[in-house]
Amino acid sequence: MAEMHDQFATLRKLAAAALPTICDLTEEICLIPAPSYHEKRRAAFVAEQLRARGLVAEVDEIGNVVARRKGRGEAKTLLLAAHTDTVFPLETPLAVRRENGRMIGPAIGDNSLAVAALIELVTILDDAKIETPGDLLVVANVGEEGLGNLRGIRAVCDRYGAELGGVIAIEGHNVGRVTHGAVGSKRIRVTVEGPGGHSWGAFGQPSAIHQLGLIVADIARVTVPSEPKTTFNVGLIEGGVSVNTIAPHATAVIDMRSVDPQSLARLAGEVEGIVARQRTDQISTNIEILGERPAGWTDESAAIVQSASAILRRLGIEPVLNASSTDANIPISRGIPAICVGLTHGSGAHRVDEMIEIAPIEQGVVQLGLLVATFPVEKH
Repeated sequence: MAEMHDQFATLRKLAAAALPTICDLTEEICLIPAPSYHEKRRAAFVAEQLRARGLVAEVDEIGNVVARRKGRGEAKTLLLAAHTDTVFPLETPLAVRRENGRMIGPAIGDNSLAVAALIELVTILDDAKIETPGDLLVVANVGEEGLGNLRGIRAVCDRYGAELGGVIAIEGHNVGRVTHGAVGSKRIRVTVEGPGGHSWGAFGQPSAIHQLGLIVADIARVTVPSEPKTTFNVGLIEGGVSVNTIAPHATAVIDMRSVDPQSLARLAGEVEGIVARQRTDQISTNIEILGERPAGWTDESAAIVQSASAILRRLGIEPVLNASSTDANIPISRGIPAICVGLTHGSGAHRVDEMIEIAPIEQGVVQLGLLVATFPVEKH
């Protein structure tokens, strides 16, 4: 207990001193464009920063930055991961401003802050002389957003999964949350094709748009459970040639989600059946899988959840246990204890005027330091 008290006091002091550096790093990272599948420049910056802090950092073939901070070798490895990709296209103007104790800019909290904190945490742990029971893998991974489909954390877990005793995914927003539930998703593109023709001369020929409309209407009538929460959304529709052309082609992009794997599978099967029923000798339908994220839970009683909750209470924050779609989905689905935690308060995620509050970052970083220092990862 005395050791934890000393670590707490030391980490608070070091986090407060590091806050200006973390904010500066956050801004530098934010100003490097990094939409999913275009994270190369940001990865190079992160690797350079980790090397400057004494770690051997490598960038793998898909753009993940991986560095290992050696522990005592008494326990399995703990993985800290923060995603480098953003939702903003390469041409998005990037600027950061600071005002009234806040930082504002595209992806400033999701996830520039988390990547900055991950980098500077290495210095804080060294200055605090914190030696972990197992190794600490420090990872800045690609592909968390949108159709990135968690490809970065998948690759990391493929490579290191056997040695991992726990995984902590870091996000800039929502300090106080302990996300131990993985919201699974399946995203598909439905394509409908028909003969087309002139709207007057070929009237009566089936329209791809009309048939797609019937598919969407049938999906809208699907009943899904509220517990476990299961949802669907037709988010995009495209198709047609002109106002006086019977549409030969139409597509819809559909998002399906659930915290329960079986519920998600049932919903996906029902949607697939609806699409199949619209096939005729003149109309073809096709489903293309755009992305799949597994669902599952790290049990509330797991050490990683209990430790994170206790640390937040020590910081005067009442923990909120929840489920979301994060990089923690992958280790959770593979039976590795995993959570996702936040670092500060903010708003406007996925907007160009996204905002984070500066002062709470200090608590968020102390939280990370204590999680690393005290989490009882599984023994070898």
